[in-house]
Amino acid sequence: MVRATHWIGVVCVTILLLSGLQIFNAHPALYLGMDSDFAHPAASIGVAQRGERKIGVTTVFGRSFDTTGLLGVSGRNDAAERAFPAWATLPGYQDLATGRRWHFFFAWLLVLDGLAYLVFSLASGHVWRDLIPPARQLRRIGASVLDHLRLRFPRGEEARSYNVLQRLSYLAVIFVIAPLLVLTGLTMSPALDAVFPFVAPLLGGRQTARTIHFICAFLLLGFALVHVAMVLLSGVWNNMRSMITGWYRIKPEGSLHVGEN
Repeated sequence: MVRATHWIGVVCVTILLLSGLQIFNAHPALYLGMDSDFAHPAASIGVAQRGERKIGVTTVFGRSFDTTGLLGVSGRNDAAERAFPAWATLPGYQDLATGRRWHFFFAWLLVLDGLAYLVFSLASGHVWRDLIPPARQLRRIGASVLDHLRLRFPRGEEARSYNVLQRLSYLAVIFVIAPLLVLTGLTMSPALDAVFPFVAPLLGGRQTARTIHFICAFLLLGFALVHVAMVLLSGVWNNMRSMITGWYRIKPEGSLHVGEN
């Protein structure tokens, strides 16, 4: 069940990110509070004129950065004037309605997938057994960080369970980032506002909820990129086999760690 929900989640999160960027492109600015203060966005991605050339400009709390080639302007012609480039959105062309349909469908699928994972994990003891770090691991957080920076990965019996950084990051994703994504996403719904008008003010307003939603999405993307990097560096075939079949080959304690001489 854990492996099945993991792969369903991978598909859902990928499509949600791409379609979410499509939605963001329709109004590439973030605000704080209940309403949009168009003159003072917390962050925005746009286009500016520099002589005869158009450049992409990303502004965060009043500080602007030239992001030509990626954000704002991703090509050499005016057709590429969009916050996020075509390759990063679903669909690739500008179509808000289609992007919203993809986003809402896979958002609910992810919620159902997450609930199935949570129920199974609580009922089977997966959360308490595999995700809650024991005191002995918490005392070694510093050492674990150094081991990862040096690309030293567990061997022998230690490799049978998640290390403290894995456990804490999984807990943060499951119980902080994912719930915030769902809650802030629902808060942006006019229907939810009508039924539960007190939710948006609790989050600082609908526009603050939208900003939190955007930040959480990129925190989840950052987690995914680090996760994939660790899978590749610590043994891609062994890890992929484990994630698909559940069978993981334990390397002897005396074998060399990645990055060791």
